[in-house]
Amino acid sequence: MNQGNELKDSLYQRSKEGTKSLALLIDPEKMDRHDSWLKQVEKYAIFPLDYFFVGGSLVNPEKLAICLKKLKQVNGPGVPVVLFPGSAMQVSEEADAILFLSLISGRNPELLIGQHVLAAPALFRSGLEILPTGYMLVDGGRSTSVEYISQTIPIPRDKEDLAVATALAGKFLGLSLFYLDAGSGAHLPVPREMIRAVRNCTGYPLMVGGGINSLSKAQNAWEAGADLVVIGNGAEKNPELIAEVFHFMRCYNASLNVN
Repeated sequence: MNQGNELKDSLYQRSKEGTKSLALLIDPEKMDRHDSWLKQVEKYAIFPLDYFFVGGSLVNPEKLAICLKKLKQVNGPGVPVVLFPGSAMQVSEEADAILFLSLISGRNPELLIGQHVLAAPALFRSGLEILPTGYMLVDGGRSTSVEYISQTIPIPRDKEDLAVATALAGKFLGLSLFYLDAGSGAHLPVPREMIRAVRNCTGYPLMVGGGINSLSKAQNAWEAGADLVVIGNGAEKNPELIAEVFHFMRCYNASLNVN
């Protein structure tokens, strides 16, 4: 059993330096029979990206296992693979780490602690790195799968004070990472003002996803204080998006080292 803190320490170090990170979110339920998605992932793996996130609101454990196996084939020992689970059933030792998500913006006890209790024994026996993450769902302008499945109400877009209070509560409970998500396929990304407010109040690494379907939206998230931008649905609809965002990020990070 090896549950170190390599990825968590890296996130903290990169956040301290101001270095930006990028993750591709892969939903195993969207794999097609002809594996065209795998060719795209293989292309992304050579950049390299910082992380592959794998999961979704509805994921069959068998499809998860197949996805992780195929991902390992094209990825090798390269980009870290992090589970982004929607339930205790979405746990696999084929990954490197798991976002141990507590939906602190909602009031559904199953996603605050219930599913975590079910998953904890298996995670304890696994070699997965556990990343305790405060997950906050934000209104993205339309109903999303995560809103429906979780049976929770998103934080209103214009209520930065609620987002700050929620994040602070998560921080005081001991959560060490935060994820602001507008949901897969959201019409609107998380507002810049909310990203900035949450980042400033916690001082901890902040992940932002949902509705990021253009380079400008990724830039906005990073400029507002996001440390890690997560792109999923946007890359499915526009396969060149990841390359555009990656090249911008690489140039930005390189500029940090210029004296």
